[in-house]
Amino acid sequence: MTNVFDPERLDRIRQWANALVDAEKLPSAGVLIWQDGREQLAHFCGFQRVEDQTPFQRDTVARIYSMTKPITTVGIMQFVERGLLTLDTRIDQILPEFSNMTALAPGANNLNDSIPVRAPTIHELLVHTGGLSYSFNEGLVPKAMASGRLGFGPRAGGLAEQVEKLARLPLAFEPGTKWEYGVGIDVAGRILEVMSGRTLEAYFQREILGPLGMDDTSFAVRADQLTRFSDLYMPSHAQDSFVSGRVSQAGLKRVERAERSHYQDPDTYSGGGGLVGTIDDYMRFVEAMRRQGQGEYARILAPATVAFMLQNHLAGDISDFGPMSFSEEPTTGMGFGLGGAVVTSPARMQVPGNVGDFSWGGMASTCFWMDPTLALSVVFFTQLTPSSAYAIRPQLKALVHAALA
Repeated sequence: MTNVFDPERLDRIRQWANALVDAEKLPSAGVLIWQDGREQLAHFCGFQRVEDQTPFQRDTVARIYSMTKPITTVGIMQFVERGLLTLDTRIDQILPEFSNMTALAPGANNLNDSIPVRAPTIHELLVHTGGLSYSFNEGLVPKAMASGRLGFGPRAGGLAEQVEKLARLPLAFEPGTKWEYGVGIDVAGRILEVMSGRTLEAYFQREILGPLGMDDTSFAVRADQLTRFSDLYMPSHAQDSFVSGRVSQAGLKRVERAERSHYQDPDTYSGGGGLVGTIDDYMRFVEAMRRQGQGEYARILAPATVAFMLQNHLAGDISDFGPMSFSEEPTTGMGFGLGGAVVTSPARMQVPGNVGDFSWGGMASTCFWMDPTLALSVVFFTQLTPSSAYAIRPQLKALVHAALA
């Protein structure tokens, strides 16, 4: 496929990014677009530290949060390829703490109002139908997670310990009956540790990050990276944007300083949201997936495995499963593959694109998508939480498609 981008229309993307930064909606913006294995646009503006105007550059290290999930999913599929796992394996066969599971009964008023259920399967972890949730969602289980400080941040107390605490709670619903964005891929990360006999960090470095040449990506910020590590910001007036949705006013406040970040010394490796890295590193991963598992230096998965991952694994759209949780992705016209969302109908999603586009994002408003039809890979970086604050993803996707001549 030859370059089909209109240079003048590509410049609209630069103008859009600059305007978001100039309006103080975002502290920074980095856009990287590749087509058919060649870079078409690389634009960076704004600041990794707004207070002293330190520029956000191509080698800035950023929190990618839930963009960790597709990488963890690749790790699981590597074990599937080796014949050591099947996706219908119940997780209690690997993690016995999930034996004798219960789930909230329909209409439950408290955690004790629960029914016996089977443990989720690995497949249900990966597609968010396993009954697990997040503490920022609505419902009894998320409230219990929040009150019990049950999370997977970099200083949560250890992955094994947090997974054991999680297993003591009932599931939010019977596995396979609903879609709820949750910590299932953190549990999948623990499965990788048990199966490999290594920490998740060590497994990633040996089997995925190292082979792909993602040398600036890990669960910890190295000392030599600290001057390149971005601060984290949020809209200054949007304390509860997780609930209230997108904000209409501008202004930023810093919520985490790079030099005080727990990412310098993490004790918990979150397969659902723990990695930090650079935009070029993440493009290496996206391009490996677009090229059916083949990275620049090594193959991480077989082509048939990647094609399987990029299919919609739900019996319809996400919206058909009645998601109860916060999500900045559309749920109509969007299904879910293994580790990310899959477009089933651009028209129903109301965003330009192609059937089969594969995407996901992170809490700091980073995002990516990969379009097999157009041989297109796009990665966007900034550091603004929460990711629901502004409609960055549909705006950027519309701009990219408008630039295709």
